[in-house]
Amino acid sequence: MIRRLLVANRGEIAVRVIRAARELGITTVAVYSEADAGSMPVRMADEAVPIGPAPARQSYLSLPAILNAATQARVDALHPGYGFLSENPHLPSLCELWGITFVGPSAEAIRRMGDKAAARETARAAGAPVIPGSDGVVRSAAEARAVAERVGLPLMVKASAGGGGRGIRVVRRMEELDEAIERATREAEAAFGQGDLYIERLLERPRHVEIQVLADGGGRCAALGERESSLQRRRQKLLEEAPAVPLTPQLRHRMEEAAVRVAQAVGYVGAGTVEFLLDRDGQFYFIEMNTRVQVEHPCTEWVTGIDIVKEQLRVASGEPLSFDPAAVEMRGWAIECRINAEDPDRDFRPSPGRITRFDPPAGPGVRVDQGVEAGDTVSPYYDSLLAKVIVHGRDRAEAVARMRRALAEFRVEGVTTTIPLHRRILDDPAFVAGEVDIEYLEDLVAGRVRAVHAADREASGG
Repeated sequence: MIRRLLVANRGEIAVRVIRAARELGITTVAVYSEADAGSMPVRMADEAVPIGPAPARQSYLSLPAILNAATQARVDALHPGYGFLSENPHLPSLCELWGITFVGPSAEAIRRMGDKAAARETARAAGAPVIPGSDGVVRSAAEARAVAERVGLPLMVKASAGGGGRGIRVVRRMEELDEAIERATREAEAAFGQGDLYIERLLERPRHVEIQVLADGGGRCAALGERESSLQRRRQKLLEEAPAVPLTPQLRHRMEEAAVRVAQAVGYVGAGTVEFLLDRDGQFYFIEMNTRVQVEHPCTEWVTGIDIVKEQLRVASGEPLSFDPAAVEMRGWAIECRINAEDPDRDFRPSPGRITRFDPPAGPGVRVDQGVEAGDTVSPYYDSLLAKVIVHGRDRAEAVARMRRALAEFRVEGVTTTIPLHRRILDDPAFVAGEVDIEYLEDLVAGRVRAVHAADREASGG
């Protein structure tokens, strides 16, 4: 078993990893930037090492800073969490070179699945359905037009590297194609350092459904059921649930089989998520694989009883999965709400500042994964996620009611949060009926934002 672990992240995921490691008897070492010197992970870890100034590129995104911290702390393993360097293939390569166990998949698996065009071809070769589109990267405008004519409109021009909705453009008319390619290329080069693009057909208002996988070094790969992540704003998830409303047992089985084939095709080890779009006819299509633990992993932990972070640590230590992959069952229903320091009524404007009150909910079936406490400061330098509220019920109706109760109990002062938006979602008839898709949240927010902007103009005399 790993003895000393560097937690190469911050916020709630750092706290989550520290807690899992502590239950396994592992000594934890937190890292922190100048802005996070007094943060909750630093207070919780057994030890803490500074890694540089507040800007992420000089601290949490700096390979030299992270590896120097690992050497200074004499750790034998490193957990990257999510975001930051978690899907940078150079990190596991350097860890191997320095004799440090990387808690995650191999550099090659991260590299192959991090390139969206290569991931698409890997999935196709593994027998997973993919959205009609280009065979790999498009190399010229003429090739792009030929693909567009074959695939048909509407379509999406997408960056091969990266994620988070960057380097993506929708094309609904052929005359928009050249400009979409130019803009997507520029954005991809700025965000990811390379501008390779591929093209695929745009599915109108699909649902986003992902399959959680866990694999050990002995070749066993388990599918832990699905999560629905359709509630997104600009391709950033806000609310997730498990299981997904539209999946029958037969469809779930087919998606799980496809996800396992994709993971096995790259020799995957550790926790990962294979993501699909599900159209209105019940056909699903592979879109990408996230080669790390997901923000929404607690939903799966609730319904399966499997501690995904502990499994990551066990597998990285060379142990087999602690459960029988064939015996995994989903029980009940789980919902997760991400509580961000943002103002949804004003285009999700960040709300940095000092948290003067932070009273999370509790009670039956409620779990809160938090990265802050009262008195902490929300920094403008990083992601605004404060905490995640996760609830579990016997069925979806009980889970919805339980989340309503939990959010009504949650008290945060000093910063604006997304709690009011989540309460609107949970009271919306379409959500209650399970009638959502990837455009649902944008539509819900847009109506509210228009009303708030009109009120602001009226108040200012405009």
